[in-house]
Amino acid sequence: MDYKLQFAQCLTNLLSEHLTKQQVYELIEVPKYASYGDFAFPCFTLAKTFRKSPALIAKEIAEKLDDSLFEKVEAKGAYVNVLLNKTTVSKQVIETVLQQGNHYGDMSLGEGKTIVLDLSSPNIAKPFSMGHLRSTVIGNAIANIAEKCGYKAVRINHLGDWGTQFGKLIAAYKRWGNDEKIKENPIKELFNLYVKFHQEAETNEQLEMEGRAWFKKLEDGDEEAYRLWKWFRDESLKDFSRIYELLGVSFDSYNGEAFYNDKMDRMVHLLEEHGILSESDGAMVVRLDEKELPPCLIKKSDGATLYATRDLAAALYRYETYQFAKALYVVGHEQSLHFQQVFLLLEKLGFAWAKTMVHVPFGLILKDGKKMSTRKGRVILLEDVLKEAIALAEQNIAAKNPNLENKDEIARQVGVGAVIFYDLKHERINNIEFSLEDMLKFEGETGPYVQYTYARAGSILRNAKTVVTSDIHGLEDEESWEIAKLLAAFPNVIQKAYEHLDPSLIAKYVIHLAQAFNSYYAHTKILVEDEGLNSRLALVRATTIVLQEGLRLLGIGAPERM
Repeated sequence: MDYKLQFAQCLTNLLSEHLTKQQVYELIEVPKYASYGDFAFPCFTLAKTFRKSPALIAKEIAEKLDDSLFEKVEAKGAYVNVLLNKTTVSKQVIETVLQQGNHYGDMSLGEGKTIVLDLSSPNIAKPFSMGHLRSTVIGNAIANIAEKCGYKAVRINHLGDWGTQFGKLIAAYKRWGNDEKIKENPIKELFNLYVKFHQEAETNEQLEMEGRAWFKKLEDGDEEAYRLWKWFRDESLKDFSRIYELLGVSFDSYNGEAFYNDKMDRMVHLLEEHGILSESDGAMVVRLDEKELPPCLIKKSDGATLYATRDLAAALYRYETYQFAKALYVVGHEQSLHFQQVFLLLEKLGFAWAKTMVHVPFGLILKDGKKMSTRKGRVILLEDVLKEAIALAEQNIAAKNPNLENKDEIARQVGVGAVIFYDLKHERINNIEFSLEDMLKFEGETGPYVQYTYARAGSILRNAKTVVTSDIHGLEDEESWEIAKLLAAFPNVIQKAYEHLDPSLIAKYVIHLAQAFNSYYAHTKILVEDEGLNSRLALVRATTIVLQEGLRLLGIGAPERM
């Protein structure tokens, strides 16, 4: 279904002595104006080889290109422009989509190999904030895309369930904790204690010492410290699971930082055996001068291990458990240096699989241009945003379609879809300014707009008196052709989204497909009983298949009615 590839093959047949098929493919462009053609091949790179002007080369190639796939081939300046045969191509595309259904776009790139993804990973005893949304939905969408490309995806929620902050939390609980309040609303109360600790610690140095002392007790296996830590963790997981259920995200592993407590000594011994561990001011470090990186801190002067030690142990455990072909860390860009150090260290230990590890960075969600901070209490709770989005969806449904069945479920799909789509339509590396107003818009380039288009197309099919058959004729009108070209591009978009690990490519694609369909709907009387009815309905059906699958890859539901 890659018509660009077929064009490249035709060109390669003529130019095989000078360019490979891959080189030709990479040179092919899509003209800015549709009237110029569907594809264009620039001839500048051939000028030196042929010792002719690019315009003359283009003219000679255009005269020799002949294929039933092309409606028109012409030289325009230094470019060979081709118009695809609308009737042939649209028929092929629609039939392929209908035949393959939701498997359209499936690929075997992964050949059943395993990809592990480290995603979401919130800190326990803290509320699930908007700041955690990005890792969760970007990671889940990449996992879906990887599965579409033939990989087995293992989703790992590397919970932040260890570290000095738990000593601080225990110290705060011992000073100000109220069991009744905590039992009533665990996360909110624990969060309040955490914020209070940091506020008080600004004027009371004793508090920091108390926090460190309680964490030391926790590390040493103190019964009370462990009981409180486990209580905080269990309550947090209950809270998180409710939000993950709303988002429609699940995990294969919740092994967090604490899971690796008994696995770090092995990693320290490995570093010692390789002779790369050295002392620096009482701490143990590995120097990474060859890549001009700062030393990687493995053990503090008091013997405590650090994030790097845990991530090294986690990487080894994951490889031994899953034999992954690739390991992705969907973590904010501010952790880039940390992952450079960890990956390089694993290479220094001789692990060939270290080269398959990839940090997938993303930008921040900002509030008024500033980073959200749990420590300072400047945070927006994700659950509050999701509930508000669902409530707004309920209002819209009540106004437009009050007798709709399954209203609650559809409002959840639309509200949650709006929040997820708002995140994923942005290129992941960019920062996003938090705007509840923009997030909850149901018009324009939004998730609800795509969902509504899917529901509208489904309604047309339900209202049709005829059932779509395989007797499909090609469609030549411009609006149909725009949809057919987009449908043909879907597998390529999936592959690019995987290669760039960027779900925004699929989000932008489904917007374009929804816009093209709505333009078609506005210009075409679809349900007219004539010889083209079956072909028009087939185009509508193919559109619903691809819109639904595109939304699924993003982790968003597609309501049949809205």
